[in-house]
Amino acid sequence: MNDAMSLGIHRLWKDDYVSSLKPGRKGPIRCIDLAGGTGDIALRILDHAREQYADRETTVDVVDINAEMLKEGYRRFKKTMYHNTPQVSFIESNAQALPEETFPTNTYDLYTIAFGIRNCTSVPDVLKEAYRVLKPGGTFACLEFSKVTNPLFNMVYDQYSFSVIPIMGSILAGDRDSYQYLVESIRKFPSQPEFAEMIKDAGFSSGGMHEGKGGAWRDLWGGIASIHTGVKL
Repeated sequence: MNDAMSLGIHRLWKDDYVSSLKPGRKGPIRCIDLAGGTGDIALRILDHAREQYADRETTVDVVDINAEMLKEGYRRFKKTMYHNTPQVSFIESNAQALPEETFPTNTYDLYTIAFGIRNCTSVPDVLKEAYRVLKPGGTFACLEFSKVTNPLFNMVYDQYSFSVIPIMGSILAGDRDSYQYLVESIRKFPSQPEFAEMIKDAGFSSGGMHEGKGGAWRDLWGGIASIHTGVKL
């Protein structure tokens, strides 16, 4: 589905997202990747830390509510050097209510969630839990489809989303409804300033990123997607 909405560009956005966070630059860190079942972000984090900073100790807990997605991530990691190492683990859990016994308060240096938060029924609960499990000074980072900022481009993208994407879903996957839900979930998700304000309301600071109204974010491809960050003080 991400391929459909971004024409495959989401892979470059994920590369940009992880690179901007510089995992491993200040030494090994402990990361938690929510809605990360397929392992896309976790693998990028571990590779970046290893290749850029010779860091072989950074760890990622991959968390997803969908057991099948976690199985897919585990299968993919079996082909990597990180399989059966302490650097990665796969845990089934709900981002809105992470069990304290499994995810203690003040545990992680970095919390990532890519293309997943808009599917959660309570975004404030997700942000509250993110704030809880991060250490003071830890970073929250979210990559998500967003609102296109150019009116002309937005009109074209809107037409593509609602007219083309559901048809592609029917033809390629035999599943028009899921693709229709995808575009509608993006439409309903808060705008960049609104989401930034929600992050701020959860207790996060902007963390030095360029600030817009209500918080900090960086648009990708004119706002098709955005990277939001916050730091726990």
